[in-house]
Amino acid sequence: MSRNQVLIGIVVLALLVLGGAAWYVLGSGSGDSTTLSPGGGNGMTTATADDRTLGNPKAPITVIEYAAPMCPHCAHMNEEGIPVLKAQYIDPGKVFYIFRVFPIGQADIAAESIARCLPADKYFQFIDLLSRNQAKWDPENGITDVHGGLVAMGRIAGLSGDQVDQCIADKGVQKHTMDVAQDASTRYGVTGTPTFVINGEVQTPGAPWPDIKAKLDSLLAKK
Repeated sequence: MSRNQVLIGIVVLALLVLGGAAWYVLGSGSGDSTTLSPGGGNGMTTATADDRTLGNPKAPITVIEYAAPMCPHCAHMNEEGIPVLKAQYIDPGKVFYIFRVFPIGQADIAAESIARCLPADKYFQFIDLLSRNQAKWDPENGITDVHGGLVAMGRIAGLSGDQVDQCIADKGVQKHTMDVAQDASTRYGVTGTPTFVINGEVQTPGAPWPDIKAKLDSLLAKK
């Protein structure tokens, strides 16, 4: 995780606290406000009704990943670590995985809004699509027509341009994303991405996959 990325995360969260962020939004949109449900006690966090998850909630290890669609380090983790995490830990019932977007830039709000327009079982496919195609939509890759890039990603997922715009303009999803980010900051002190929380313990922001794997193996060895 770069120093600039940490600073971006801090700035975004400052805007969230002030409640006046000028997010990347098209039109006035509609949608009911949503709030983040409380997590579990004793340092553990349980999934909320709005979370996107993989695996068995009764698994011995709960992993929360705070990530951003724009984040290049998250994209690297998505390519290197997440397939192994799913195959070796989630699918065998060792890990319950919770994915939460922690925006580091305005386009993350729009990207998450599109992802949440899709059926829940298509959510991770779209996050993966965004991750693998950052060069086509991410402003950090020099893209000037971010909206056009996101529309193109939405069309791959089966949405029309008008539907993508409606998704981006959903104020309820915007608020939910901001609530998740504020909760991450308050509960875990998250300032950058990716940040993993394993059984309630916050890992070093930007920790590489081998470090995350070592932590999981250490915990499993004690079970």
